[in-house]
Amino acid sequence: MSTLVPSHATASRPAPDPGHDLASRYRSVRALTLALAEPLSDADATVQSMPDASPAKWHMAHTTWFFETFVLRDHVPGYALHDPRFPFLFNSYYEAEGKRHARHRRGMITRPTLDEVRAYRAHVDAALLAALAHLPEAARELVALGCHHEEQHQELFVTDILHLFSENPLEPALYALEPKAPVAMPGPITWVEGPAGIVPVGHDGQGFAFDCEGPRHDALLHPHALADRTVTNAEWMQFIADGGYRDPRLWLSDGWAWVKGEGIAAPLYWEERDGGWTRFGLDGRRAIDPAAPVTHVSFYEADAFATWAGARLPTEFEWEAAAARHDPAGGNQMDRAGAIEPRPATHGPAFFGDVWEWTGSAYRPYPGFRAVEGAVGEYNGKFMNGQFVLRGGSCATPRGHARASYRNFFYPHQRWQFTGVRLAKDL
Repeated sequence: MSTLVPSHATASRPAPDPGHDLASRYRSVRALTLALAEPLSDADATVQSMPDASPAKWHMAHTTWFFETFVLRDHVPGYALHDPRFPFLFNSYYEAEGKRHARHRRGMITRPTLDEVRAYRAHVDAALLAALAHLPEAARELVALGCHHEEQHQELFVTDILHLFSENPLEPALYALEPKAPVAMPGPITWVEGPAGIVPVGHDGQGFAFDCEGPRHDALLHPHALADRTVTNAEWMQFIADGGYRDPRLWLSDGWAWVKGEGIAAPLYWEERDGGWTRFGLDGRRAIDPAAPVTHVSFYEADAFATWAGARLPTEFEWEAAAARHDPAGGNQMDRAGAIEPRPATHGPAFFGDVWEWTGSAYRPYPGFRAVEGAVGEYNGKFMNGQFVLRGGSCATPRGHARASYRNFFYPHQRWQFTGVRLAKDL
C-alpha cells in the first residue's frame, strides 16, 4: 500500500455512485488530498520519519506525476512537462520510467516547496480536465486507475503524518476530536460459521479492481468460523498482562526475533503513563479506549495474539467469502479531512472500516495472473513476495475505495498503518 486535519477543514469526498462522471470523480479525489494537506506547514510536509513512510509533499507530487506521465505525456499530443526534473524526484518504483530519487532520501527534497507542489497539481489538473473529453478509452482507464491510486496515497498520507508527529517529543495534535460519550464494552466474541466447500473468490469483473484481485477462481474452504468483531484494546491489554510479549511459545520464529531485537512490548504508539495505557493519535496522546479495536499491530503480533487466544488468523478467502455479504461502503471509513480514528468495536460484523484485518495468507498471485503491459504493469505484481494480505479497509481508507476482493499487503513487521485483528477457528 498502507492519514488528519482540524475540524475547520470540511472538504468532503462524496461516496461514488454509478452516475458520477470521470471529471467529477477526478476533482473530488484531488480536492480531498488538498484538504488533508491544508493544516500542514512546509516543514510538516517535507520531513520523512522512516524509510517506509514518505513526506506528505512527496505523496502530493507523486500522485500528480502519475497522471502527468501515464495520461498527459503518453496520450495528449504536444503536452510539455510542468518541470522536466520532477520525474526523477517523484517516480516511486517504476523501473521502466528510468532512474529515480532513493526512497529513503525523500525527506531531503526541501525544494520544490509545498506551495510549488500545489502549483504543480493545479497545472496538471487543468491540463487533464481540458483533455479528458478527448482522451481515448485506454487513457480514461488510466485516469480511473490514477484516482484509485491517489486514494491509496491518501491513506498513506494520513498514516505517514501520524508516524511523523509521533516522533516529535512535543507529540503535537493535528486536530481536536469532539468529546466522546462513554461507550459500553462489547460482549465476548461470538463465532459465526463461514461458508465451506468450493467458493468463487477474486473480483467478478463488475466495476474497478486492481490487477492483483483477479482472475476470479474457485477456492476450497474447510469448515470454520470467524469472530463477529475485531479484537479490542481491552483484550490486548489482557494479552500484555498475561506476558504475551514475553512468551516465545506464542510467536513465530521471525516474530520472536523481531520482538527481542526491537524491544517490542505493546502496539505501536502505546505507552504506559500515570498508571495506565495511553496511545498517540492524530489528536495527540490520549488514554486508550478499551472498547475500540486494537490497531497498529504487526502480522507477528496478530499471529501471536491469535495463538494466545486459542484461535488463528482467517485466510484471505475465508474473510472474502464472509465479507461478500456486507456493504463495502459501510463502516467507519474516511469521508473527509477530519477526525480519523477507529471507533469502538460492535457486534454484527462490520467487515469494512476501522482497521485493516490481518489474514494468514501470503500475498501471492492468483492462478492465471498476468501483469498488464507497460510500466503500470509494475503496480502490484512485482510485490508478490514476502508480504501478507490484509482485508477490509480502515478509518483512513476513503469511502468507496474498498471491496470484498480488495487485497492490501504489508511486510509482517510493519504496523504504522491502521492494522488490527479478527480471529478465526477451525470447526
